[in-house]
Amino acid sequence: MEKAIKLKIRKDVSGRQQFDIIKLKGSLISKGYTEIIHILDQDDEFHINSFATRDEIKNEVQDYISSFISKENLADTVSFVK
Repeated sequence: MEKAIKLKIRKDVSGRQQFDIIKLKGSLISKGYTEIIHILDQDDEFHINSFATRDEIKNEVQDYISSFISKENLADTVSFVK
């Protein structure tokens, strides 16, 4: 069974933050966590990025994203949507 993971991503970001966000999305795909990431506008400030992943690796994926956010100082830019 697949589970969706949703991320809320700020639209107004620096060039460096944009690069790091693209790096995060690319690594999610290259690691085989997902094949496609859907992007929707939430409002004037945020996008919602969502993707499906296998249930058995969902916690691993969330841990990877959390670690990436922390390592790249993106806590004010990227967050999980519950």
